[in-house]
Amino acid sequence: MGHNNHIGFDNEKYLAGQTAAILERVNLFHDKLYLEFGGKILYDYHAARVLPGFDPNVKMRLLQKLRDKIDVILCIHAGDIERKKIRADFGITYDSDALKTIDDFRDWGIAITAVVITRYQDQPPAKAFKNKLERNGIRVYTHQCTKGYPTDIEAIVSDEGYGANEYIETTKPIVVVTGPGPGSGKLATCLCNLYHDYRNGIKAGYAKFETFPIWNLPLNHKVNIAYEAATIDLRDLVLIDHHHLEAYNIKTVNYNRDVEAFPLLKRIFEKITGEASPYKSPTDMGVNRAASGIINDKIVQDASHQEIIRRYFRCACEYVMGLSEKESLNRAEMIMDRVNARVEDRKVVKPARKAADDAMSQNKGNDGIFCGAAIELKDGTIITGKNSPLMHAASSLVLNATKHLAGLPDNMYLLPKNIIDSVTYLKKDILNGKVASLDLEETLIVLGISALSNPAAQMALDNLKNLKDCEVHLTHIPTPGDEAGLRKLHVNLTCDPEFSSKSLFMSN
Repeated sequence: MGHNNHIGFDNEKYLAGQTAAILERVNLFHDKLYLEFGGKILYDYHAARVLPGFDPNVKMRLLQKLRDKIDVILCIHAGDIERKKIRADFGITYDSDALKTIDDFRDWGIAITAVVITRYQDQPPAKAFKNKLERNGIRVYTHQCTKGYPTDIEAIVSDEGYGANEYIETTKPIVVVTGPGPGSGKLATCLCNLYHDYRNGIKAGYAKFETFPIWNLPLNHKVNIAYEAATIDLRDLVLIDHHHLEAYNIKTVNYNRDVEAFPLLKRIFEKITGEASPYKSPTDMGVNRAASGIINDKIVQDASHQEIIRRYFRCACEYVMGLSEKESLNRAEMIMDRVNARVEDRKVVKPARKAADDAMSQNKGNDGIFCGAAIELKDGTIITGKNSPLMHAASSLVLNATKHLAGLPDNMYLLPKNIIDSVTYLKKDILNGKVASLDLEETLIVLGISALSNPAAQMALDNLKNLKDCEVHLTHIPTPGDEAGLRKLHVNLTCDPEFSSKSLFMSN
């Protein structure tokens, strides 16, 4: 985002406010603070999309500032390892994401103190994951389901409940508890350790660091509605924190899971500590200064409007792929209606559909599926591409876009015909593939090879990095090679919920 007129968020203002809020909270509890990090510490692309200017790694910069004071515990739910749950930004499973997180933290100079596998019941995949970590020198704890949870407070706060799980040893005043995705068992991990600490005379405390929903923005602010759109599968609802309203007569927002769980949580705290809770509401528990970083509300509202549309497309595609239920799609549609969004508000949708129609009218009488693609470049230019016997729509789109950026004529061929023929021969005749046309990953490799002998291809290649963060729409769900290529280019992709082939099984 080179142009300042697109920036709605100031990282430095946010960092200063957020650091101060955390340190103030540490001072409230003298011995130790368990700080539960909701959301993603690294690569928070959702935040970067709805708060233009937000550095996806700003939370990591915050931890770096505090690094002499922190231990980091990473939680992962055994069931997520078993189900092979996927983190959408990277297309990797949660257990791989946990390993990536450990590497990433190390790169930032912060060691992960321990990994906790929560709700562990000797599941074979979870066991293998544990072995792998331990053999790489990482301390691993396993926590069982808490006895009596969620209703029997006597059992939960006892040696059979929280006390049955091993105490996670830490030495620093702030213990950051994080995990890939929601439901990873972060809260239970904090409470187990609090229980042990209080048994040993250590007066520890707990606080929560979430970015969304933003508690001091209005309920119907598009940033908060975009959070609902992002968590459709969890059925998260943003609502007024009535505990906070009753206690202080101030309207703040929170999400349903925290608001519903608060009375129970408060009783658990009071049972562990033996004194009145310092918190009167879930909003009290949070330390979130995201709103202080917003410097242009209109830019943020517009960006959130666009994210709501992207989330709707993702939901529609997951529905046709069988990954989500009709109820989720209905909710996505309701959220679109709430902010008065239409898919055409996304500038790349109509041009992509028109490109598909053009391909169809050019190939009258040809049987086949016609795909269109469109990208919006940083300066607002829209470039389109369509599929052909030679290449997928995503491939022609990327070549057209890099040609435009390099100032090359549209009718110039970047890839020598002999290389394309050779790859096509390999795919069709040698490997007996059904589809001979080049997907985006293959096209990028061929472009890389062509750049050796063709200065124009080299110019196009050098412009690939200028596609980062651009908006892209495809009229069909991408094949694996297209999806991988688009992910590597870091574009914001949406697709119409249509398949690019009549075959049910897509291998290439």
